[in-house]
Amino acid sequence: MDSATYTASSRLQAAGLRPAIALFEDAARNVPLPRAPQPIAIADYGAANGFNSLLPISAAIAIVRGRTRPDHAILVAHTDVPDNDFSALFATLADDPDSYLKKDSATFASAVGRSFYTQILPSDSIALGWSSWAVHWLSRIPMPIPDHVQISYSADQAARKAYARQAAEDWHEFVAFRGRELAPGGRLVVLTVGLEPDGGSGFRPAFDAVVAQLRQMVEDKFVTGDEVRRMSIPSMGRDEKDFRAPFAPSGRFEGLSIEHLELFNAEDRFWAQYRTDKDATVFGANWAAFLRASIFPTLAAALDGGVSDPRGTEFVDRLEAGVAAQLAAAPEQMSIPLAKLVLEKWPSA
Repeated sequence: MDSATYTASSRLQAAGLRPAIALFEDAARNVPLPRAPQPIAIADYGAANGFNSLLPISAAIAIVRGRTRPDHAILVAHTDVPDNDFSALFATLADDPDSYLKKDSATFASAVGRSFYTQILPSDSIALGWSSWAVHWLSRIPMPIPDHVQISYSADQAARKAYARQAAEDWHEFVAFRGRELAPGGRLVVLTVGLEPDGGSGFRPAFDAVVAQLRQMVEDKFVTGDEVRRMSIPSMGRDEKDFRAPFAPSGRFEGLSIEHLELFNAEDRFWAQYRTDKDATVFGANWAAFLRASIFPTLAAALDGGVSDPRGTEFVDRLEAGVAAQLAAAPEQMSIPLAKLVLEKWPSA
């Protein structure tokens, strides 16, 4: 990802961070801390390139440091799937002025390249957990979406049921393994995609623009209809009943309970900028850059040649340009439904 794409993508994702950071700071004030020399372990689940982790983890470390000695080691474990760009992650940690490594000499960074839908850290070891913009990604594509790229906007009932089953299974597994990894009294703060009252996962004009541009690329004979039919985004928002399902009926699961759960709409920062500068071209370009960073690589992987298809780079470039032009032609505010949760492990667990 180039720096311009990275900046546009992360600027939008940061829109929902502030209220979740407040929850993370509160967790840092209240979780039990191990005695030295055992390090205080903080886990970042779904780190990506690290940008969305810097401010929350720095804030939590500042609070934790006020509760313990200045030389008490803090270990931060950033986790993501094996094909994540860990080089970009470590570059962020090393170079970004907001990096916690620049602020606390007794804090150490590590990375784990495994899916968080399994256990990836030692049991009863994590005091604080953070996850942002990650758990809406499913562990696999359950089936192709025949009439769209985003399941919320598909009319195919078989696909919708398959995605709902996968999302429920993945959330169940995510919570179960975090229940093992959190230390007694530990807390995990999650910021993820929610659902609108009608069941949509937001971003509709953007997703519709993607579908329209893919159809144009088929007409242009740059891609085939079969390739486009394989292009599905393995992402699904959840509503309150979905988040609470693993905890029913007792309110506890794997030693965890939901301490806080709130669904809210995040600000569309690109729309706010457009209302100020009236520059539709910039609005379209910002949204297209966000989509390029977040979903276009997944769509490109469905080309006949997979991730090595020689058309891959041009495919992404054409898709970005086409989506930018469509969104610029008719600027529209995006709905961004999010959810923020705090999961707490009972001290007796």
